[in-house]
Amino acid sequence: MLDRVSGAGRKVHRVRSEDVAEDQTKAADRASAICRAIRMAILERALAPGDKLPEDQLGERFGASRTLARHALGQLASEGLVELRRNRIAVVATPSFEDARDEFDIRIELERLVVKRLAGRLSARQLAELAAHVDAEEAARNGPEAASLRLATEFHVRLAEMTGRSTLSRYVRETAYRSCLSLAAFGRPHSTDCAISEHRDVLAALEAGDEARAAARMAHHLDQVAQRALLKAPETRGDLMDILAPYAAMEPAVAPRRRRPASLED
Repeated sequence: MLDRVSGAGRKVHRVRSEDVAEDQTKAADRASAICRAIRMAILERALAPGDKLPEDQLGERFGASRTLARHALGQLASEGLVELRRNRIAVVATPSFEDARDEFDIRIELERLVVKRLAGRLSARQLAELAAHVDAEEAARNGPEAASLRLATEFHVRLAEMTGRSTLSRYVRETAYRSCLSLAAFGRPHSTDCAISEHRDVLAALEAGDEARAAARMAHHLDQVAQRALLKAPETRGDLMDILAPYAAMEPAVAPRRRRPASLED
């Protein structure tokens, strides 16, 4: 009898543990969905440097708790896209004009290392993926300029991820995103034709296995991107809820929800 009770207890404990693990996975997925949506809004310049990101408004827009919104903001902060200030105030990171050129200089050195590690070592599937990405850049070049900039940034992030080096990928991801913010703050309209051509040059060198040429092409590309950047005046935009509406709709895991008392948000 005791054995059966003990066995039943273990089964209940196992089921509860599995339920907890499932809930944690779902929460992580929802936080990731919020993170992706806000990241895209930042990279596409819908959200500008200095814009406030209140947890309660994010939770309402994405149909999630403030806790999940806070987790998403923490991830974005680790990527350099968001700054967490006192009193739990989060804002889109604001790069300085002085730091903008330094970011590109750092990127040049990091991404020269990336392409040296990848030259001649990419699989056919990886090369096809990169070629498809550049094709997507080509297809988007006559569309919104901000979307082209996001795709261009993601090309560099994906290259770094293909090295399989987590530290290198993290550094490239952070500096690439910060550079994207700098372009949003200080850059003139993105020259898609130049960027696409330069990406194809880098990809050709990688496929040929030419480390020196790949490194030189990448350095040239990033230097040209930096030189094409000029100061510009900010544009007038809507409020946070309006800005994030289309990005929230793109994520199937999140949807607007009704307001609940503040005591139930966390």
